[in-house]
Amino acid sequence: MTPPTLPTIKFLKQPTSEAWIEQAIANLDIILLDHSHCERKAAGTAVNMMFRYLSSDKLVRALTAIAQEELEHFEQVNQWLDRRGIPLAPLNSPPYAAGLKAEMRKNEPYRKLDSLLVSSLIEARSHERLGLLGTHCPEPELAKFYRGLMASEARHYGIYWTLATHYYDRDVVNQRLEELAIVESELLSTLYPEPRIHS
Repeated sequence: MTPPTLPTIKFLKQPTSEAWIEQAIANLDIILLDHSHCERKAAGTAVNMMFRYLSSDKLVRALTAIAQEELEHFEQVNQWLDRRGIPLAPLNSPPYAAGLKAEMRKNEPYRKLDSLLVSSLIEARSHERLGLLGTHCPEPELAKFYRGLMASEARHYGIYWTLATHYYDRDVVNQRLEELAIVESELLSTLYPEPRIHS
């Protein structure tokens, strides 16, 4: 019996393809290694944004908590790598994050808005894909681990979106989110040949 698919994630224009699920499940060790890199990068993104916008008190407090949680997840994934005898090592990055960052405007106040919304989209996709891993992974303990991370990713993408609506008019936020979400789905329209969380 095929496990049920997850409900559509509100911010995402297209759901993840069956091809990605098959690729990921067939390469769980590489997915775990890439997941470690993703958690590290997510923590770094939150910290860098905090430093860039130190005068934005609400943002700094919210992203401090996200950075701490992302580092906790980084450690948890690394424990899985240790258990499976997988050393930390560099991986080639798919065009996903770079493609989204290329859409970010360089001048304020637009840079801050785009930074928040790109982070929200990445977290939304992470939420969806960790949920898919939790649903389809044939290893019960690892599947449970991924399901346990889903709520955090959902909370993170909600926090980034809430921060955007705190600092900007909601109509402006929604219009820009729509534009960026189209780009996000286009970046995933062709499956990256190497298995990655965002490929």
